[in-house]
Amino acid sequence: MAGTIGGFNAHAANMVTAVFLATGQDPAQNVESSNCITLLEATEDGDLHISCTMPSLEVGTVGGGTTLPAQAACLKAMGCQGGDRENPGANAQRLA
Repeated sequence: MAGTIGGFNAHAANMVTAVFLATGQDPAQNVESSNCITLLEATEDGDLHISCTMPSLEVGTVGGGTTLPAQAACLKAMGCQGGDRENPGANAQRLA
């Protein structure tokens, strides 16, 4: 969390880039895709609920590096390799 207690400055770039490299995404897109909002809220039970919203995550499951063997295997293991002919964009949404 980069020394923050929530807000707009959580440091997600390293994690996003690691996932991008593993799944054949364009690592140059990590600047836009690493934008995130972190919220910390106390629950009624006294627990801490932490959420991270990433409104501009750019991913794809077809073309480019997604066809490389290791990256394709990673996408397949997550159940989102390739395109979905019945529901275009569903695999990219699942990856995001």
